[in-house]
Amino acid sequence: MTKMPGQVFKPIFVLSVLSFILISCKQEERSVKDIMDSKISFLTRALDQKELLSIVYDKAFSLFSEEEKEILATRHWSFDVNVPVTVSVMRSVKQKIEPFWLKEKGFVKTGLSMKNEQTTYEVWQKTFVTGTVGLGINGIENYSLHYFVSVAPQNNDDKLILSNFFPANQHIDTLENGAFTYHDWDELVLTDVPESMKGQKLLTTIRGRGVESQLTGVFRITDYPSSEIPDQVMVTWSSEPSTGIDIQWRTDSTADEGIIKYRLVGTTEEFSDSAQKYLMIDRSLVNDPVINRFTAKLRNLKPATSYEYLISPETEWSEEQVFTTAEEDSTFSFIWFGDTHHSPEFGKLINAAEQRHPETAFYSIAGDIVSEGLFRNQWDDIFDFTGKVINRKPLMLVPGNHDNRSGLGALMYRELFSYPLNGPEGVEKEHTYSFRYKNALFLMIDATSPVDAQTKWIEEQLSGSDAEWKFAMFHFPPYSSDGGYPEIRKKWCPLFDKYHVDIVMSGHVHNYMRTKPMNDDEPVASPSAGTIYLVSIGIPDNDPYEKLSFTDSQVSDEMLYQNITITGNKLDYKAMNIDGVVRDKLIISK
Repeated sequence: MTKMPGQVFKPIFVLSVLSFILISCKQEERSVKDIMDSKISFLTRALDQKELLSIVYDKAFSLFSEEEKEILATRHWSFDVNVPVTVSVMRSVKQKIEPFWLKEKGFVKTGLSMKNEQTTYEVWQKTFVTGTVGLGINGIENYSLHYFVSVAPQNNDDKLILSNFFPANQHIDTLENGAFTYHDWDELVLTDVPESMKGQKLLTTIRGRGVESQLTGVFRITDYPSSEIPDQVMVTWSSEPSTGIDIQWRTDSTADEGIIKYRLVGTTEEFSDSAQKYLMIDRSLVNDPVINRFTAKLRNLKPATSYEYLISPETEWSEEQVFTTAEEDSTFSFIWFGDTHHSPEFGKLINAAEQRHPETAFYSIAGDIVSEGLFRNQWDDIFDFTGKVINRKPLMLVPGNHDNRSGLGALMYRELFSYPLNGPEGVEKEHTYSFRYKNALFLMIDATSPVDAQTKWIEEQLSGSDAEWKFAMFHFPPYSSDGGYPEIRKKWCPLFDKYHVDIVMSGHVHNYMRTKPMNDDEPVASPSAGTIYLVSIGIPDNDPYEKLSFTDSQVSDEMLYQNITITGNKLDYKAMNIDGVVRDKLIISK
């Protein structure tokens, strides 16, 4: 539905008022974020959509006053030093535009360099006296590999102490070969560190910090803007599947409240419930920056019962908006996918799977649902591709590295989905959670969060469960065609061995693989003695692969879905393509 211009400008006006307030603050109180928010708000009022989408560096940079440039040059990254120091800034040679402040603030390119497998970093240096060191933005074009920093005392006999960091919780390491520089990619390590710099204090960062100051290429549009009519209707679980369900939807920002009505199919007695409403903001989405999201949590439903529902202001009941609560038996099936990356090909795949398997109880995706987790237009795409399925069948997800993007977090993922709040301390709520469906336990784990923070929780969930079937889903595979993730294999797989998890489902590596049953990091003869590890891809890809000693089945260059059917103590597993051709299968009996 096409939006009227007034629907677009109302939320932008709200952002503009906030920006005006920020500009009115004392100069010393302003931050990089304040300045960037005000510029984006100004541009959305001053330029049309075409101009916003094509704004170039010189025009964007000319918008900043000298006072604002000083903030951009000194308040992006700061810390205090107790002795005179030499500060080194390592920036990628692939970044086309040098950060404007480097030369202006007296940094000198040294001729030194170091590398990782992605790029070469040139070294810029400057001396500072005791006090505060202030560094500037990575740029306004958001190059994907942010600079990093090392610090050394000018006098070798001085004991250097760093303090008062912005951003807070700064990780301090040692500059050396093998050190990582980005927390969101700690396997990307340094090589060829100059001998003269080894041993310096290394200040690490995240790749995505450039987003904080991005002004060129920041604006986007959605093909599916919101309106006053509820859409993007979706069901999930955050409680017992036999007696509860969560229903979510969106409207534009004009809606005052969300009311849902529901009734047993074939009856006329209606029930109603109100939904929690909250604003969801994507400031760079020029045609739909502010929307309302609603979540209604229906409880005390009857097991094994079909309900139909409608969302105010709808008045006509629809066969498309029907859900069924779980029965109290031990038969069900579910379908899961690997990476989907908001591809229209995935939309075709899930709709084909639903048509072929209408008995499916729920769907899952093992992370990387979209490619840029903080771009709401990509989530809009997913809802459009899957809308005729997920308004009837729960969609149970875990985040991948693209959803929890470049170290910037997965706020949009949390805002969009309603899941159980029973995850471990130290991990964002709804990122890691568990749920029980009939005679099966599902551990839904955020592999982009720290491994150690979740290990104890995994054991508690497994040791306390009497489920006949146990499944785990997370994005990074312990075993894969490129070897897998050794830390996960070391910390979590022994627990899967100890408590006999039947199947672990992952993505990330863009081809399909099924391992032999694994126990103690070795193939074993039977699924009764080990865990099956699966990797899949929900979109087509051409990644090469190598068949390893633990590989039992492997498929490349084809998008697949996985259907698992449980009938008491029997599991029937099939990996199928969009045409229904079975590419892999397995039966497990207990």
